[in-house]
Amino acid sequence: MSSETAFISALRNLASSTAARGLMDDAAVLTVGGANLVLTMDTVVESVHFLPDDPAQDVAWKLVAVNASDLSAKGASPLGCLYSHALGEDAWDTAFLEGLAEACRHFALPLLGGDTVRMPEGAPRSFSLTALGQGPEGTPPPARTMARPGDIVWVSGTIGDSGLGLDILLGTQMASGPGAQWLKARYRRPMPLTPLGPALAPYVHAMMDVSDGLLVDLSRLATASNVGARIDLDAMPLSSPYAAVAGTSREARLKAACAGDDYVLLFTAPAQNTSDIEAIAKATGGAVRALGTIGHHAGLRLTCEGTDIPLPAHLGYEH
Repeated sequence: MSSETAFISALRNLASSTAARGLMDDAAVLTVGGANLVLTMDTVVESVHFLPDDPAQDVAWKLVAVNASDLSAKGASPLGCLYSHALGEDAWDTAFLEGLAEACRHFALPLLGGDTVRMPEGAPRSFSLTALGQGPEGTPPPARTMARPGDIVWVSGTIGDSGLGLDILLGTQMASGPGAQWLKARYRRPMPLTPLGPALAPYVHAMMDVSDGLLVDLSRLATASNVGARIDLDAMPLSSPYAAVAGTSREARLKAACAGDDYVLLFTAPAQNTSDIEAIAKATGGAVRALGTIGHHAGLRLTCEGTDIPLPAHLGYEH
């Protein structure tokens, strides 16, 4: 058990409100005047979520994007955000605000307020943002706990791009050209397709975004729902730049499945909703792919090239 898992388990004793959803989800859902207010918060820390030499504009973009992704995964439309800023050099902070304004416009997440703090000299930069959204009408916001046996497991977008982009930035993967630049941008500037989540909400059972890696996040979803999951690595969507740099072998697919920072949607839905889901994805300019199914028996199973394969030692990122 990771220290993060143990700490969150201890916090559940404090989070007694039904709005907290037992801390089994990425957001709280507070019913106000008959409407569902969705609240989520994420923090980005230097050398953990972004590199020390990442452009300030990109750091601000990522801070907004990861929260917008969480709202979308709960089927919520953005209302606004609050954020905490660790003051540093004036030029860096000015560039950060430029990126913040750009991201807030792009994700329709207006700034409502927040706080500033002066960090000790030499301390890593850290920023937190709380996003608020309006939940879907006529249906509860999808939770991790709602997957059902027989559901199809779906993912939107492509998997592994951000993780490979980070490897290129760190110099552990050699690549150059437009494809490498695109992969690096996927790490620095996530692009969640936020209209997709609200459109899908009436048709899915469980939904979350992929932030720590497809395998670890699917394992968490299955555990929260008291079900098991089976997915086929051959069905996992890879981008052309990813395939060009890392290939499409079993090893390359496992690497992608364990990478983090994808910020695509992972969801389960009954088979009869397949045509609706595909039509919604097309209408919102996105792409979805069926990866496998939800079953009664606990645990995560992987297949590749028609045979079962063992799970990797590490399914994804854990604090």
